[in-house]
Amino acid sequence: MGTESGHHEAGVLYDNPLVERYASREMAERWGPLRKYRTWRRLWLWLAEAQAELGLRADDGVTPRIRPEQLAALREHLDDVDLERAAAYEQRFRHDVMAHIHTFQDAAPQAGDILHLGATSCYVTDNADLILMRESLEQVCRQLAAVIAALADFAQRWKETPTLGFTHFQPAQLTTVGKRACLWLYDLLLDLQELERRQEELPFRGAKGTTGTQASFLTLFQGDHEKVRQLDRLVAAKAGFSRVVPVCGQTYSRKIDTQVLEALGGLGQSLHKWGTDLRLLAHRQEIEEPFEAEQVGSSAMAYKRNPMRAERLCSLARFLMNLPAMASQTAAVQWLERTLDDSAIRRLYLPQAFLAADACLRLALHLARRLIVQPQVIARNVQKQLPYMITESLMMAAVQGGANRQQVHEVVRQHSLAVAERIKAGQGNSRELLERLRQEPVFQRLDWERWGNLGAEAFIGRAPQQVDEFLAEHVHPRLQRYRDRPPPEAELRV
Repeated sequence: MGTESGHHEAGVLYDNPLVERYASREMAERWGPLRKYRTWRRLWLWLAEAQAELGLRADDGVTPRIRPEQLAALREHLDDVDLERAAAYEQRFRHDVMAHIHTFQDAAPQAGDILHLGATSCYVTDNADLILMRESLEQVCRQLAAVIAALADFAQRWKETPTLGFTHFQPAQLTTVGKRACLWLYDLLLDLQELERRQEELPFRGAKGTTGTQASFLTLFQGDHEKVRQLDRLVAAKAGFSRVVPVCGQTYSRKIDTQVLEALGGLGQSLHKWGTDLRLLAHRQEIEEPFEAEQVGSSAMAYKRNPMRAERLCSLARFLMNLPAMASQTAAVQWLERTLDDSAIRRLYLPQAFLAADACLRLALHLARRLIVQPQVIARNVQKQLPYMITESLMMAAVQGGANRQQVHEVVRQHSLAVAERIKAGQGNSRELLERLRQEPVFQRLDWERWGNLGAEAFIGRAPQQVDEFLAEHVHPRLQRYRDRPPPEAELRV
């Protein structure tokens, strides 16, 4: 059914789900072959331009080595990459860079003798990867900032709504819906700071030669060390980089890849935690995902409303979290100036790390803008546990009245456990706890009429104020730089 050349025939061959289902077209195209090879061509042009600007001469020391018409020919063919021709060359040479040198030369034959002059393959492969990583980090930061902005709005809206706090997934002191959102926000804010740092500090490999000694360029510039130093900086500037690795072998240190992937993996940790919390809250019916008119929760159980977006977020985040280990292992086993066992695996984990981060953030933004809070459900759940929630405040009031803290704690513990057992047996409710404590001598001095009339809002501490302070002092200042940098569209395909 079909032809042997049908590598792009829809539905026939395996397609990476990150591209097919989850990630944005913008990120998928950035890491696609056409973008990569067009970037290679720009790197060859920038190298030739820099060599010409620094006065590279022919062997006679007088004639310009690179002519203006040669540079013009390269500029004319930066984007018309013939992928089929390059694939044929690679089949012959078993070398992707040589294949594209020949393909570029075929398009601009008058410039063939200045292509890749003094360079090694990693001049184009490594520098291109760094360019793509920098652009991808910028997109990821924009997307993450949009998620943070949406969650900040959510936190502000629900900052005063009491809800059960949980430790060990057991009811603890009250918090508010908005304060809990700030816990998610803080993790994501830490991720944004780290990702921004990685983007800002990402260096360029530059023009370093075969083993990083710049020997070939020193020969071309007839022993002029300063011009070789300038060449390195000039090529980097043309690529938009202010930093160049100070030393390298044939490749830049693969530790740089590890640092970038660890930052992306850290984002995966935060999003997985948030997705898990949303799944737990969906089980309690307190906060839910949007559920579309024709959405199906289960092929068998028609009544189901599953948190499928949060589940997918956790699934993709788990994949993202595990990629840094491969980058770490690659960095650890690079022999001396380089070994090629980094090549194939980097073709997998570099693009997929950014595609997975992009996919996670698309899901996260979709969720953050559409979460459905059920205040009545939350209030009912609070009321069921409110007598337990009040006990710590009761203890503090009793201690202020002269009672022994440990004695008070033991009284509360015994009655709390006894009431809980009665509730489990269907013989009482949580209000019984307050009635029991009211009879205890250590609580006799309390104004029980006042305590009995307090609502849940009296036991949320400084949660609303903490939300305001956190957003004003930490979140909004960080988001200022993204006011004019909107994220890609967050609509989901599936």
